[in-house]
Amino acid sequence: MTDEVRTFAPMAVLIDGNALAAEIRAEVQAEVAQLRSEMGIVPGLNLLLVGEDPASAVYVRNKGKDCEKVGITSTIMRLPAGASEQEVLDVVQAWNADPAVHGILVQLPLPKHIDEHRVINAISPLKDVDGFHPQSAGKVMIGLDGFIPCTPFGVLEMLRRYNIETSGKHAVVVGRSNIVGKPLSILLAQKRKPGNTTVTICHTGTPNIAEYTRMADILISAVGSHGVITKDHVKPGAVVIDVGINRITLPDGTHKLVGDVLFDEVEPLAQAITPVPGGVGPMTRAMLLRNTLKAALIAGGKQ
Repeated sequence: MTDEVRTFAPMAVLIDGNALAAEIRAEVQAEVAQLRSEMGIVPGLNLLLVGEDPASAVYVRNKGKDCEKVGITSTIMRLPAGASEQEVLDVVQAWNADPAVHGILVQLPLPKHIDEHRVINAISPLKDVDGFHPQSAGKVMIGLDGFIPCTPFGVLEMLRRYNIETSGKHAVVVGRSNIVGKPLSILLAQKRKPGNTTVTICHTGTPNIAEYTRMADILISAVGSHGVITKDHVKPGAVVIDVGINRITLPDGTHKLVGDVLFDEVEPLAQAITPVPGGVGPMTRAMLLRNTLKAALIAGGKQ
């Protein structure tokens, strides 16, 4: 499809993840203070970092700072890259048994000699604030209340707080990961708000992805590959949610964070669009706080 036969939407609404995340942090801070006042419970999140991956270290540090801002206690434990799987499992089991720890987060990816599935399965489902445990995944599947993975949770909040209509719309999700693509597709299809959409999932086995993405009223890319979504993938007036985070090197040798979407050429077509950075990323961190508060409420018998 050429530019000549495409119509352009008015200037897209920029979905500001930073502003929304600040709103959510303020809400969580007030609820944390109320929980402490009424029940003497201070939500606690423990984070485990195995190895020295620089990106993972930044993520964990930022999550700890987020906790401090809202009154959630956080403890970061670091193990060397050569730590055994049993050492990791021992930490998880100790935290499972500690009533002061309401949420447990094991930063992924883990070193290759450690079975991520075994570690995730070892986390108590009542403390699974990442929403990765099979029990959490099962609850998402059948629509029961549980811990929603933080990135899909953040995307849903974006749609809800920007009053983007989803009922009766066609959503196309590009990517089928267990932590974003699959749960987000299920959540959007459920009879809820936001939700009640017709959902198509595209992936590496989908021939000519653009044929599907051009039908999307809501297009969500969660691939982790810069430039996978161009203007030729987008229907004019679509809502475009970019979950991808990619670090590219510019001609001058500096680095830049970008998404899956070629923002500059897609933005003129879109009804609304998320930037990278400053879009889905801050919302993912904010929903981790929301899940940790929920875990503390469950521990206190409030949910």
